[in-house]
Amino acid sequence: MRRPVEELVEKYRDSVFRAALSVSRNPEDAEDAVQDTFIQYMNSKRQFESEEHIRAWLLRVAINKSKNIMTSFWNRNRVAFEDYMENTQFQEPEDRSLAEAVFSLTEKYRVVMYLYYYEEYPVREIAEILHISEGTVKSRLARGRKALRDILKEAWDIDE
Repeated sequence: MRRPVEELVEKYRDSVFRAALSVSRNPEDAEDAVQDTFIQYMNSKRQFESEEHIRAWLLRVAINKSKNIMTSFWNRNRVAFEDYMENTQFQEPEDRSLAEAVFSLTEKYRVVMYLYYYEEYPVREIAEILHISEGTVKSRLARGRKALRDILKEAWDIDE
């Protein structure tokens, strides 16, 4: 017995997520496990005896995927952003607030700002790395700068 993956996602996604979350205790890791579980089902040629067999298999795979995530090198060596910032030495106090402001940006702005200012990549190379146009990189840099100005202005206004 095989069921279309769309039906299974609709029917069992929440159960599979809760099973993964019970192991990982992290919603993002649980989401990764859920996605990996349904991908494994799609790639599997396995035939199941019943609907209950499919459900049990999905839950077991999700639990195993979560355990794998928990024991992965990445997870064992992951440091919370706050801990990282706490242990990082900055030359000037303003450097810390600037780094925190950059990391508070949404990902699409944060990545281009990081590549441009910290890694010193030119716009053309950033576009190649991210598979986006140079115009998009330039607009994200401009919007990221504006967002940083707003964040830092707000922080400086509070300090005064």
